[in-house]
Amino acid sequence: MVDLAVIGAGPYGLSLASHLRARGVDFRIFGSPMHTWLNQMPRGMKLKSEGFASSLDDPERAFTLAEYCRSRSIPYQDAGLPVPLETFASYGLEFQKKFVPQLENKSVTGIGKAPGGFEIRLADGEAVAAKKIVSAVGICHFAYVPPMLAELPEELSSHSSKHVTVGRFKGKDVVVVGAGSSAVDLAALLREAGASVQLVARKPAIQFHSPMKLPRPLIDRVRRPMTGLGPGWRSLFCTDAPLVFRHLPERYRIEFVRRHLGPAPTWFTKDQVVGKVPFHLGVNITEAKVQNGRVRLELTDHVGTRRSLDSDHVIAATGYRVDLRRLAFLNSDLRSEIRSVEQTPVLSSNFESSVPGLYFVGASAANSFGPLLRFAFGASFAARRLSRHLAGNGFGR
Repeated sequence: MVDLAVIGAGPYGLSLASHLRARGVDFRIFGSPMHTWLNQMPRGMKLKSEGFASSLDDPERAFTLAEYCRSRSIPYQDAGLPVPLETFASYGLEFQKKFVPQLENKSVTGIGKAPGGFEIRLADGEAVAAKKIVSAVGICHFAYVPPMLAELPEELSSHSSKHVTVGRFKGKDVVVVGAGSSAVDLAALLREAGASVQLVARKPAIQFHSPMKLPRPLIDRVRRPMTGLGPGWRSLFCTDAPLVFRHLPERYRIEFVRRHLGPAPTWFTKDQVVGKVPFHLGVNITEAKVQNGRVRLELTDHVGTRRSLDSDHVIAATGYRVDLRRLAFLNSDLRSEIRSVEQTPVLSSNFESSVPGLYFVGASAANSFGPLLRFAFGASFAARRLSRHLAGNGFGR
C-alpha cells in the first residue's frame, strides 16, 4: 500500500508532487501531464494571466516561467506581454520532467474505499491501494453546456474544450455562445481560420480588460494593488487570505466565487473581433432546434423582441462548473459520502473532504478557499499547505 496517490498532472498536481517529493512522502501520481492545456484549449490562444502569475511551484521557487523563458530565449515580461498557450504547456512539461519524473501517464477509471484507505483502478487493469488520495484533476471533467444546447446532436453543437484546432470550420457558419475570454479567443481563431463566425451572449456588453501600463503610477498601485489574479483590493484579499475566506458565511463564499473575476476577455483580442465579428448581446437563447441540417437559434432580448440565427455549428464557450457527479472515476458509494454544497466538496483547512483521507485541490476547492483556487496561481498555496500537512502526518521522512 502506498501512503498517498495524486490524481491529475496539471499545475496543481505537479506543484504538489514536487513538494511531496522534496519532503520524502511515499506517493504515486497518475495522469497525462498538462492534459487540459494540451488537449482542451485551442492552439494559438494566449493566457489571460500575466507572466508572473503563471508559474508552477517548486520547493525553492527556482524554476519559474520567467526562468524557463530566459533559458530558451523566449520573449517574456512579468506583465504586459501575453503568454502563448504553447509556451506555458511546454514549460509545464519541462517542470514535470525536472521535478516529477515518477509521473505515471495512466488514466484512473475507478476509486473506492478499501480496508486501510482506498483502492484505485487504472485503465491498464492495475489496482493500487493508497492510504490517502488527492484529487487534482482541474477543470477537464467540468465543461458546462446549457441544457438547451446539450440536447442538439454532437455534430451540430459542442463545448469549446473540444476544439484544439478549428481548421475544419473553414467556410462554415459558426455561432459562439459566451462572453468570456474563451468565447472571444475562439471567435478570433475561427475568423482567422476562414469561418463566418458570430457571437451570442446574455451580457449586454463585452467588458475587455485594459492593457497594463508599466510602470504603474503610485496612486494606481495604492488604489488597485497588483495580485496574481489582477489588480484590486478584493483580489488581494483572495490571494493573501484564502484561510480567512474559508471562515466567511457559506452563501457569501459561493456567491463571491461565482461573481468575482467573471467572464471578461483580454485586451489583446479586442482588435481581432470588434467590428469584424457580429455580436448579439443582451439576449437569451429561448429555443435551439435542427432545421434542414443546420441549427436555428431563437434569440430574445430583455423587452421580448425575438429574432432567429442559423448556423452550421454552435460552440458553447460557457465555461466550467464543478460538479462531483461528473467525476465518474469516484465510486458512487464513495461520492455519496462526500459532504457537498451545490455539488462542490466541503473541505477542511487542509483540503480534506468529509471522507477521511480524501482531498481536493484546484477548482474543486474554490468554494472553500476562494477564487484563488480557480487559477494556476493558486497552486503554490495549495501545494505548500497540503504537502506540509501530509508530511506532518507521518508520511514524510
